[in-house]
Amino acid sequence: MSRLAPVVIDNGTGYTKMGFAGNTDPQFTIPTVIGLPNKSTKMTSRYGMASKKGIEDLDFYIGDEAIANNKMYSLNYPIRHGQIDNWDHMERYWEQSIFKYLRCEPEDHYFLLTEPPLNAPENREQMAEIFFESFNIQGLYIAVQAVLALAASWTAKKANQTLTGTVIDSGDGVTHVIPVAEGYVLGSSIKNVPIAGRDITSFVQQLQREHFETSIPPQDSFEVAKSVKELYSYTSHDMAAEFQKYDSNPSANIINHSMVDSITQKPYNVQVGYERFLAPEVFFNPELVSSDFLVPLPNLIDNAIQSSPIDTRRGLYKNIVLSGGSTMFKDFGRRLQRDIKRLVDGRISESETLSHNNIKAKPIDVSVISHKKQRHAVWFGGSLLATTDQFYQFSHTKAEYEEYGPSICRHNRVFSSLA
Repeated sequence: MSRLAPVVIDNGTGYTKMGFAGNTDPQFTIPTVIGLPNKSTKMTSRYGMASKKGIEDLDFYIGDEAIANNKMYSLNYPIRHGQIDNWDHMERYWEQSIFKYLRCEPEDHYFLLTEPPLNAPENREQMAEIFFESFNIQGLYIAVQAVLALAASWTAKKANQTLTGTVIDSGDGVTHVIPVAEGYVLGSSIKNVPIAGRDITSFVQQLQREHFETSIPPQDSFEVAKSVKELYSYTSHDMAAEFQKYDSNPSANIINHSMVDSITQKPYNVQVGYERFLAPEVFFNPELVSSDFLVPLPNLIDNAIQSSPIDTRRGLYKNIVLSGGSTMFKDFGRRLQRDIKRLVDGRISESETLSHNNIKAKPIDVSVISHKKQRHAVWFGGSLLATTDQFYQFSHTKAEYEEYGPSICRHNRVFSSLA
C-alpha cells in the first residue's frame, strides 16, 4: 500500500514554511502570526453574534490575511526567539495551516515538524499531544532545525554528505551558531547572536532617514529599507575601500530605487548608496548597530568550534553551512570563510612559534558552504529526509503514542548520513 507524502512544517519566529515532502520548495511561506477579534468587535464579528458557543473559536485569520485584517483583529505572534510562546494560538495556527492552506486530511499523513536547538522536552511532548490528539495524525518526527539545514547542504557542489558540521542559521529574529556531530547537536557549544534580519532592516532604515530626512513617506520607511536590503546589498571584502570607491565615483555606484507611496500611489525614487555594503557588514562589525554585543560573527563561529570536543573540530571547520534568509547576501560565505581562515591560520602560526622544536602543524581546512536552497534550508532538508525509508522507521506512530503517551517524543532517533 503506497503512502501519501509526509507533511513538512517549519515554524519560524518570522515565517512558517509548509508543504509536502519530495518538493524542492515549500508550497506556502506565510508570516507566523494569528489575528484574533478585538474585544470591541467581538460581538459584531463576521459571524454576527460571535458569542454563540463554538463559533468564536473559528473567528481568526493567520499569516498575510491576519496582517491585512489588523484593524478588526489584534495580531499575536505565537513564537518568540524560536520558542513557542502561546500553545493555544499555535494550535489554531496549525489547524488553519493544515485545513485551509495545505488542504489535507491529517489522519492520512505522517508529519515532520522542526524545533530550535535546546528545545525543552516538555515542548516536544506538547507538540505530540496536539498533533496526535487534536489532528489524529499517523506518525510524527520532530527534527532539530540545524540537522535539517546540514542535510539541505548536500545539494551543493563541494558538500560532503555528512551530518557533522557547523550551522549558521540566521533568520528574522535571531542568529544561531550550532555545531553538530554525527547528527547530534553539541548543546554546550551553541552560540547566539542577538542580531538578525530585522535588526539589519532597521539599520538600513536609520541610514536612509539620515540621508533623505523627509523624502521617504513614514508609513513606507520599513518596507523601503527591507526591499533595498534584499535587492541591492552585497558583502564587501574591505569596508574602507568600499567607502573610498563610493566617494570617488558616486554616479557609478549609487542606484535609484523606484517605489510607490502606499497612500497617495505616487511614484518616488530613493537613492541607494553606502547601505548596499553596510547592511551585511553588521555581522562583521556588530558595533554598527549594538553597543552591548561586539563579537564579530567569524570570531563567534571560531569560539563555538574551539569549545567543541577536540576530535570533532576538523569536521566542524570543514563543513560550515549557511541557512536562513539573512545569510543570502552576495559573497557572504566567501567573506566568512576568509575571516575564519585568518583566525585559524593565526592560531596555528602562533603555536608553531611557541613550539621550540619547529614542529609544523597540519593545516586546517576551512570551508563555508552556500547553496541554492539556503533561504528555506531547514524546510528543504526536512523534505529530503522525509522521503527516505529511515523517516518511517524513526517516526513515532499513533499506536506508540496511544500505548506510551507523549513521552515517546522526548527523544528522536537521528538519521544516519545518506551516502
